[in-house]
Amino acid sequence: MMRIIKNDTVKVISGNQKGKIGKVLKVFPKKNRIIVEKVRLVKRHQRKRSVTDQGGIVEKEAPIHTSNVLLVCPKCSKPTRTGIGQLADGKKVRVCKSCSEMLVSNE
Repeated sequence: MMRIIKNDTVKVISGNQKGKIGKVLKVFPKKNRIIVEKVRLVKRHQRKRSVTDQGGIVEKEAPIHTSNVLLVCPKCSKPTRTGIGQLADGKKVRVCKSCSEMLVSNE
Protein backbone atom coordinates (compact mmCIF):
# COMPACT_ATOMS: atom_id res chain seq x y z
CA MET A 1 0.00 0.00 0.00
CA MET A 2 1.42 3.37 -1.05
CA ARG A 3 1.59 5.82 1.85
CA ILE A 4 1.35 8.92 -0.34
CA ILE A 5 -1.31 9.15 -3.03
CA LYS A 6 -2.56 11.72 -5.53
CA ASN A 7 -4.12 14.93 -4.09
CA ASP A 8 -2.41 14.52 -0.69
CA THR A 9 -0.79 17.59 0.87
CA VAL A 10 2.88 16.98 1.65
CA LYS A 11 5.81 18.91 3.14
CA VAL A 12 9.35 18.55 1.81
CA ILE A 13 11.74 17.61 4.64
CA SER A 14 15.11 17.46 2.85
CA GLY A 15 16.96 18.87 -0.12
CA ASN A 16 16.98 22.31 -1.73
CA GLN A 17 13.19 22.59 -1.51
CA LYS A 18 13.07 21.90 2.25
CA GLY A 19 10.05 23.43 4.00
CA LYS A 20 7.83 23.81 0.93
CA ILE A 21 4.26 22.49 1.09
CA GLY A 22 2.28 21.38 -1.95
CA LYS A 23 -0.28 19.02 -3.40
CA VAL A 24 0.75 15.74 -5.02
CA LEU A 25 0.00 15.87 -8.75
CA LYS A 26 1.29 12.47 -9.87
CA VAL A 27 2.66 9.30 -8.24
CA PHE A 28 5.17 6.83 -9.68
CA PRO A 29 4.96 3.83 -7.27
CA LYS A 30 7.51 1.61 -9.04
CA LYS A 31 10.18 4.33 -8.85
CA ASN A 32 9.08 5.66 -5.40
CA ARG A 33 8.80 9.18 -6.79
CA ILE A 34 6.10 11.84 -6.79
CA ILE A 35 5.48 15.18 -8.50
CA VAL A 36 4.48 17.96 -6.10
CA GLU A 37 2.86 21.21 -7.18
CA LYS A 38 5.28 24.21 -7.22
CA VAL A 39 8.18 22.09 -5.86
CA ARG A 40 11.45 21.36 -7.73
CA LEU A 41 10.74 23.49 -10.77
CA VAL A 42 13.09 22.84 -13.68
CA LYS A 43 13.44 24.65 -17.01
CA ARG A 44 12.91 22.68 -20.20
CA HIS A 45 13.44 23.88 -23.76
CA GLN A 46 10.30 23.13 -25.74
CA ARG A 47 10.06 23.11 -29.51
CA LYS A 48 7.18 24.85 -31.23
CA ARG A 49 4.82 22.05 -32.34
CA SER A 50 2.14 23.92 -34.28
CA VAL A 51 1.16 27.44 -35.32
CA THR A 52 -0.84 28.07 -32.13
CA ASP A 53 1.56 26.25 -29.79
CA GLN A 54 4.30 28.43 -28.31
CA GLY A 55 7.86 27.20 -27.98
CA GLY A 56 10.60 28.43 -25.68
CA ILE A 57 11.79 27.78 -22.15
CA VAL A 58 9.06 26.21 -19.98
CA GLU A 59 9.16 25.72 -16.20
CA LYS A 60 7.64 22.48 -14.96
CA GLU A 61 7.76 20.25 -11.88
CA ALA A 62 10.26 17.39 -11.70
CA PRO A 63 9.76 14.23 -9.60
CA ILE A 64 11.20 13.91 -6.09
CA HIS A 65 11.70 10.80 -3.97
CA THR A 66 8.92 9.88 -1.54
CA SER A 67 11.40 9.61 1.35
CA ASN A 68 12.01 13.37 1.09
CA VAL A 69 8.40 14.30 1.97
CA LEU A 70 6.04 13.89 4.90
CA LEU A 71 2.26 13.75 4.66
CA VAL A 72 0.45 16.71 6.27
CA CYS A 73 -2.47 15.48 8.39
CA PRO A 74 -5.71 17.34 7.55
CA LYS A 75 -6.92 17.18 11.18
CA CYS A 76 -3.83 18.23 13.18
CA SER A 77 -2.28 20.08 10.17
CA LYS A 78 1.23 18.90 11.07
CA PRO A 79 3.62 16.85 8.93
CA THR A 80 3.41 13.33 10.25
CA ARG A 81 4.43 9.77 9.57
CA THR A 82 1.70 7.39 8.52
CA GLY A 83 0.79 3.94 9.71
CA ILE A 84 -1.49 1.25 8.38
CA GLY A 85 -4.68 0.39 10.25
CA GLN A 86 -7.54 -1.98 9.55
CA LEU A 87 -11.26 -1.32 9.54
CA ALA A 88 -13.81 -3.81 10.90
CA ASP A 89 -14.40 -5.21 7.40
CA GLY A 90 -10.67 -5.89 6.95
CA LYS A 91 -9.94 -2.98 4.61
CA LYS A 92 -6.55 -1.26 5.12
CA VAL A 93 -6.44 2.50 5.73
CA ARG A 94 -3.73 5.06 6.42
CA VAL A 95 -3.51 6.39 9.98
CA CYS A 96 -1.81 9.54 11.31
CA LYS A 97 0.88 8.60 13.88
CA SER A 98 0.52 11.80 15.93
CA CYS A 99 -3.27 12.11 16.32
CA SER A 100 -4.34 8.51 15.40
CA GLU A 101 -6.86 9.90 12.91
CA MET A 102 -7.79 7.92 9.80
CA LEU A 103 -6.51 9.59 6.61
CA VAL A 104 -8.97 9.40 3.72
CA SER A 105 -8.04 10.05 0.10
CA ASN A 106 -9.30 13.29 -1.46
CA GLU A 107 -10.07 11.81 -4.89
